[in-house]
Amino acid sequence: MRGAVVLVVDDDDRLRETLGILLTSGGHEPVLVGDVAAARQVLEERDVELVISDLRMPGGSGLDVLDSAQRLRPRTPVILLTAFGTIDTAVQAMQRGAADYVLKPFDAGELEVRIARALAQRRSQIENEYWRDESAGGHAVEELIGVSAALRGVLDLVRQVAPSTASVLVTGETGTGKELVARAIHRRSPRAEQMLVPVHLAAIPLELLEAELFGHARGAFTGAVADRPGKFELADGGTLFLDEIGEAPAPLQVKLLRVLQDGVVERVGSNQPQRLDVRVIAATNRDLKGEIAGGRFRSDLFYRLRVVEIRVPPLRERREDIRYLTAQFLRRFGVRRARGVPSISEPALRRLEDYAWPGNVRELENVIERACVLCAVDTIDSGLLDLGAPRVAHVESAPITRLDDALDRLEHDMILQALDEAKQVKARAARLLGVSERSLWYKLRKHGLS
Repeated sequence: MRGAVVLVVDDDDRLRETLGILLTSGGHEPVLVGDVAAARQVLEERDVELVISDLRMPGGSGLDVLDSAQRLRPRTPVILLTAFGTIDTAVQAMQRGAADYVLKPFDAGELEVRIARALAQRRSQIENEYWRDESAGGHAVEELIGVSAALRGVLDLVRQVAPSTASVLVTGETGTGKELVARAIHRRSPRAEQMLVPVHLAAIPLELLEAELFGHARGAFTGAVADRPGKFELADGGTLFLDEIGEAPAPLQVKLLRVLQDGVVERVGSNQPQRLDVRVIAATNRDLKGEIAGGRFRSDLFYRLRVVEIRVPPLRERREDIRYLTAQFLRRFGVRRARGVPSISEPALRRLEDYAWPGNVRELENVIERACVLCAVDTIDSGLLDLGAPRVAHVESAPITRLDDALDRLEHDMILQALDEAKQVKARAARLLGVSERSLWYKLRKHGLS
């Protein structure tokens, strides 16, 4: 993770230089000035992340620096250096928003701790603001769920690639869970304590994409009334997830390539390069090799992003997972119901397993949410599932060659449906089927349903 830009304001040349050496040894970039006017100019021109200012100076005070910082850089903490006789003033400054104060002469180790704490609080504030926006947008954080061989292959790759810093390209159809794969990689990586920042390129207007990714300086364009960090800066030390990378316009592709090669970003309207430590995971539902052949995607960017490729299988290739996913969605949406989490009937589950799922896991999620909303009883049956026709491929891939087998399957399903409609009351189910209760008990034992 990169160091911070720290403004030091002190009229004592020797103390100012000492603070500069201390900050440099800690990996930070010090900006040293001797008065309030120079401090105000730096705050106007640079994205300062911390201010350390003497409280008493000729021509102004640390309180003036604090006021300027709060006006020009509202997220930037201010640490005041004060002599014993001005402690009361320092306390008043903290009541006005200063982050901390340190008595002179100070201990170098103690000041380093105060600096680290102030920078951590600043980053925490930015992250909290970001997560509030994410929560308002309804972004779900779920784990990959299932037992199929196709999903196990994905998870094996996730475990192998997570500890590295390699860029990963996640491919697959819309709705398969590509962002979940990115989150799984991040959670298993050494960066798990830092942020994973998703950027959905297709959802951002083209004219705003560059500023969204790289940030912008105050005055860079109409409406840019303050400096704003981009998604790359937010992900410093963590992971940036670029969803729908195939939607990136050509000029943006050039800048993304530079960041991946050099690890340096510049905000729009600024000429101050910032070195960052960001792992990039990209995702697409497009055939990027076809896009390259058509001249719409850069081959050099493709190979930078695709150090490792993970293909997420569509739901029709992992039907064994449908029951597990359904159970997860029932728990999530069922807790909102007054009657609690509903169950789902066996015929309904079979219908889910027989459906083609063009919208993949996202479509299954929507189907179960709708069923939970409309279910007025304790069990979801087939009639509540908003699905199209069952897949034809199921019959073709496993043809029934014997009439007895077909009749047994039909009898099995009709019994389950009758029990579902009869709320598991056997006598009522027998009447619905037009058989005796004794005959129904026989058939239940025959099909292993008793």
